[in-house]
Amino acid sequence: MTLEQQGIPTVSIITDVFIPTADAYTKVMGFTEFPYLSCQHPISNASSVELEERAHLLAPKVEVLFLKGTLG
Repeated sequence: MTLEQQGIPTVSIITDVFIPTADAYTKVMGFTEFPYLSCQHPISNASSVELEERAHLLAPKVEVLFLKGTLG
């Protein structure tokens, strides 16, 4: 059972190098308008300051997705 099926809202966040893969996958799965967010790649060696900056940039969009279910 997915988190959403359990009533727990989620937001998908990927790094920008995976956008083509995410677009292809959502198209194949029939969800061409699936809302996901992206941030700068990579994150594995980003400093805590860099990660915090990325989180601050994403936070307003995460809030919109939680409240509206879409970015549009």
